[in-house]
Parts: sequence; structure tokens; C-alpha cells
Amino acid sequence: MKTMIITGAGSGLGKELAHLFSQKGYHLLLVGRTFEKLSAAKDEIVSKGGKADILSIDIGNAEDVLNKVKEISHTYTICGLVNNAGVGHFGPFIDIDNQQITEMIQTNVFGTILMTKALLPHLLNSSEGRVMNIISTAGLRGKVNEAVYAASKFAVRGFTESLQKEYEDSGLKINAVYMGGMDTPFWDHSDHVKDTSRFRSPREVAEMIIDQLDQESIIIESKKS
Repeated sequence: MKTMIITGAGSGLGKELAHLFSQKGYHLLLVGRTFEKLSAAKDEIVSKGGKADILSIDIGNAEDVLNKVKEISHTYTICGLVNNAGVGHFGPFIDIDNQQITEMIQTNVFGTILMTKALLPHLLNSSEGRVMNIISTAGLRGKVNEAVYAASKFAVRGFTESLQKEYEDSGLKINAVYMGGMDTPFWDHSDHVKDTSRFRSPREVAEMIIDQLDQESIIIESKKS
């Protein structure tokens, strides 16, 4: 069975994508920061006949990423990576502190780059290798009170588009996913969005992504139709 790795898989979009890829016959390695959420996500997948395991990685730490990828490469046939983990701090730029800036760049940019670099040799050896980067529409246009968050997403956009050009003849499939806000716990500790109920559910967005896997760029705006 071929393995798909999803970061930020304990809730929201990552969790829903894990379910849908499981239904397509993949074994899932669920990566995240909260063991309880990952464990619950794993149990849900297994209860529906799927296969999943939990993988603990500090995605912003190059040494940890390399060591963990080396370990799992001996056990699993890795064919896909979904870089979904993301951190957002919102508000006037002048009020964003250095720790918040570092956290967004470390997770959103370094995490995506380090995971991709470590796994790329394995993905290139797969007949159905795939990298999917969940970027957000903040990677398409700047937004008020999202200066650093948007900067991190523009960086991932540039990284993804460059990889698409560099590996266009390799057979490796690389998706850039630009989705708007979703009704998820992402907003629980922020008043940046007053009413998340107007957003699409993560399940709806995940299904739209899966339906467009053949597209290099997948754009899904936040408002419900």
C-alpha cells in the first residue's frame, strides 16, 4: 500500500483530505502538533476500513525532518506529501510581534520547504508521486491585517510554481491549492473573522480539491455559492 503524508492532519482541511485519500486506497501518515487530535483522526480513518498512523515531526526543524523521513522510508512506500500545516496571526502589521512572525515563517515557509526537500527523492521514485501545497488565497493577493501571513503564503506560492517548472518533465504531480477561509478551528483564537459560518466547510473544500487533482493550480474562494 502506498503512503500519503499529510501535515496538519489532526483537524480541518488536513483531516478531511486524509479521509478522502484513505477512501482512494492510500495509507496515511498523519503529522501534527496535537497527539489527541491526530489519534482521533487516525481512529476515524481506521473505523471506516482505512489505514493510518501518526508521525511526530517538528516540520520547521531540518534535522528532525531528515531523521524522521529516513526512518519512515525503510517502512513505507511514500508516494505523496500534502503540506497543509499552517499558522496565522492577524492584526495591524505594527502589532504583530517577532515571535508571531517567526512562527509563521517557520511553519508556513520552512516547514513546507524542508518536508518537500526531504521527501522529494522518494516522490520522484514513485510512479504516482505528488506534492500538494495548501497555500490560501493570501498567496494570490495581499489582505488587510495579514501582511506577514500573506508574505509567508506568497513565498510558498513562489516555491511551488518554481517546482512545477523544474519538475514539469519528471512525472511528479505538483498542486498549488489556493483556498479562502474555511469554517474550522483555525480562527478560534482570533477575532480577525467575525462569522466563520459564511465560509465553506473543510469537507466541502477537500472534496473540491480531490475533484481537481489533475489541475496544477486549484483556486477555491471562501464564500459559499
